[in-house]
Amino acid sequence: MQSGSTQTEVLIIGAGLAGTSLALSLPSTMKVTLLSSAPAPCGASPMALGGLAAVLSAQDSLEQHIEDTLEAGARHSDKEAVRGILQAAPEAVHWLLKKQVPLDRTEDGQLHLTREGGHSQRRIVHAADASGYAIMQALLPQLTQASHIQQRTDCLALDLRHNEQGAVAGVDIYDKHTRRYETMLADHVVLATGGLGSLYAHSTNPDSALGEGIALAWRAGAAIRDLEFVQFHPTCLHAEGPTFLLTEALRGEGGHLLDKQGRRFMPDYDARAELAPRDIVSRAIAAQMRQEGSSHVWLDVRHLGADTLQQHFPKALEEGLRRGLDLRQDWVPVAPAAHYSCGGIETDLSGRTTVAGLYAVGEVACTGLHGANRLASNSLLECVVMGRAAAEAIAGSKRIQRSALVPETDVANTSSMSRSCSYKNSNPNSSSSSSSSSSSSSQASVGQNWGLSLNASSRSTPNPRHSLMTAAAANAMENIINDKGRHYGKNNSYSNGNSKNRSPSTNPPPSLPALRNLMQEHVGLLRNRQGLMQALHTLDRWRRQISLLPPSLDQRTLSLQLDTAWLLTQAALDRPHSLGAHYRLD
Repeated sequence: MQSGSTQTEVLIIGAGLAGTSLALSLPSTMKVTLLSSAPAPCGASPMALGGLAAVLSAQDSLEQHIEDTLEAGARHSDKEAVRGILQAAPEAVHWLLKKQVPLDRTEDGQLHLTREGGHSQRRIVHAADASGYAIMQALLPQLTQASHIQQRTDCLALDLRHNEQGAVAGVDIYDKHTRRYETMLADHVVLATGGLGSLYAHSTNPDSALGEGIALAWRAGAAIRDLEFVQFHPTCLHAEGPTFLLTEALRGEGGHLLDKQGRRFMPDYDARAELAPRDIVSRAIAAQMRQEGSSHVWLDVRHLGADTLQQHFPKALEEGLRRGLDLRQDWVPVAPAAHYSCGGIETDLSGRTTVAGLYAVGEVACTGLHGANRLASNSLLECVVMGRAAAEAIAGSKRIQRSALVPETDVANTSSMSRSCSYKNSNPNSSSSSSSSSSSSSQASVGQNWGLSLNASSRSTPNPRHSLMTAAAANAMENIINDKGRHYGKNNSYSNGNSKNRSPSTNPPPSLPALRNLMQEHVGLLRNRQGLMQALHTLDRWRRQISLLPPSLDQRTLSLQLDTAWLLTQAALDRPHSLGAHYRLD
């Protein structure tokens, strides 16, 4: 496939906060190559609004941060990972400060701490309401100044390559500048490719967040874990134009969610009201929208005051004004959208995957921190902590003895699904999951040399989260369940499937728009077995169709996206009970 090859010691695929933190933390004696699919800054990191969660006040404690994280994650988190990462949080904040990141401060010079949903204390350090952008703007010039780091933009990773010892030691890429395929050889390969939110029609993610990194790792034999837990952000601006996320801190500072009569409805659904974790708030909004037959609810932040909004939420204020809404005077229409993937490539606390030579950091990875539902502002934190931890592990590891790469497997042939291996159930207590997928994919069809270990984990079965729902909330959810999938009414523009981009064809060919509509309709915020089975059948068919197309760049990238969507759907089908961000209507 390749028309040339180059060598490096550390190859990082993805230049968001995780990849950048890793690159800047490696010793200057190591040759580092940082690939990105677009010019910097790119990816989801510059779009992150809230900040980083860390225990920095005398009123707070590590144990409280751990408990908040476990509670938000529906007790499905890996406790060792939670403690290890959160313990490193203050040091990560200090590292950013040393890197001249301009975090907000109070009048007396202390770091300003805000609060977001799910947090029991103020512990979010931030840069107004555009923290990710401020962080990346501070770090990017330092990448340019580092002579040992080579940045290459507009490069797409298409396949991971193994050497004769079975370690990942190379990556096939396509360089959009030179229009050439190339194989890059490396002692250490790191996936920092971000999330998969843009597999959905309604998403807060950049268009590039299509989950290809997960498929790359899976094809190389790496274990994938907790992929069914896709977090939907509850408060995305519902107005003309691209989806815009209204930061969690607006509710953390006291913003109210209102129904169409102007009544606060969150206390009906949860004792914590607007400060409940995102999965609860998102489903409460969905229930309220269904009950009212509307496409959105309202966010009211007028009582926070013009000065507070101008000082701490200038980006939200500016974006609202650009769309004809003044947060200082108006109710703001909001609805949930796909936001964050809690699962991904399984790693240890040094970023190592289950395949030698391969690391993963950031949203593409699954350390076990987030469990079934991410606590707000733990994600940027994880990027910095795990980027630095992976750098330390790589710097301290022995250099892999370079050997010849195993001959490349032709992608068109590997996609033909020539043989199968069994699918590992993500729910050890489920007696129905194997039968639930038997009519379609109880045997995971994979190509030669592909591995499958989805949700392979030794963790114990999580304890069910105690219910804080009121009777009104239970009744509202029951109405949704009884509606058998017509989640928000026929005329709503936001729904699990009523997308304005939906193809009128009942049997569309494989394409990214068709894939997004399929995922939105059947694998979104509210799921049921019938919809998941329909999605899995369609994805099976599309994967077969794409394998028969002549090899091309578009064919290869869409094949990766279809694989990730298939893995996600299979994971959701194999967990028949609701947990965290994964909500089953049946």
